[in-house]
Amino acid sequence: MTGATLPAMKAAYYEHVGPARDVLVLGSLPDPQPGPGEVRVRIQWSGVNPSDVKSRAGLRSAVMPFPRVIPHSDGAGLIDAVGEGVPSSRLGERVWVWNAAWGRAFGTAAEYVCLPSTQAVTLPDHIAGEAGACLGIPALTALHAVLMDGGVAGKRVLVAGGAGAVGHYAVQMATQMGAAQVIASVSSKEKASVVREAGADEVILYKDEPLVERTRELTRGHGIDRIIEVDIAANGAQNADLLAANGECVAYGSSGAVAVPFFPLIAKNLQFKFFIVYHLTAADRQRAQGALQHMLERDQLVHRICDRYALQDVVAAHERVESGQAIGNVVVGRD
Repeated sequence: MTGATLPAMKAAYYEHVGPARDVLVLGSLPDPQPGPGEVRVRIQWSGVNPSDVKSRAGLRSAVMPFPRVIPHSDGAGLIDAVGEGVPSSRLGERVWVWNAAWGRAFGTAAEYVCLPSTQAVTLPDHIAGEAGACLGIPALTALHAVLMDGGVAGKRVLVAGGAGAVGHYAVQMATQMGAAQVIASVSSKEKASVVREAGADEVILYKDEPLVERTRELTRGHGIDRIIEVDIAANGAQNADLLAANGECVAYGSSGAVAVPFFPLIAKNLQFKFFIVYHLTAADRQRAQGALQHMLERDQLVHRICDRYALQDVVAAHERVESGQAIGNVVVGRD
């Protein structure tokens, strides 16, 4: 119709990479419409993860992947429209979403997002929407790190950065999935309290205590069977000393390049493994998602939301994540 105004949604977006205050824009964009096999989710909460701020800052690549990007891969809300091939019974369903902004131009920092139906997962009624916005990256990363290669039952596990968004989930999951001992390393007494409440058997303040010696003491000389590693570049060299013979380090993050200490690794038959949650195989994702849904339905997890921002304050949310001071997850909600 001539002169008609298309419905417009609020969205945060950027057209250049750089500092949040310089490139993030809050504006209006046309409401998206679901295509075949897609659902449209009316976003109530959007999760802000380190990967989101690194992409916006240009730390992954200085080249924009699309002319305009609405950031954030995680979110939660209600399905309010479905595309061809998606049953209408999904209308009104509470869901959490994953990979919304991975390889796509339009993430969850908006009032609406359209994505494949399989990427919108039922959120149990008793789970808060803010928690739903923390599942796609933090919870699934933690769960895959715990479940992969036979799991952690009977093993001694060290969760590096146990008070972080991923680490806090990993401590809970390793504890509940039969680890013989769960140790968490943290940088402060405040964080130590957080991981003890999450179920850690022991906590090491790595800035104040010798990590290797303290770990040997706590494991009675056995060493660690699996390290769940937040920063392999910073911690990789000492991990060879922390691990027991035939142990493994599962790394999901790094602050830079990694130098592999080959001879210490081969002498103890150690394994260093790497993964990124965006690229889980279909089988691994199905396993992790199924286990996570089981835990959610039984309300077995504590979801630590440390900061909540309105969409109009998305710049402050990004800066909070970049500060490294957030103890838990940062989320952005509808105004």
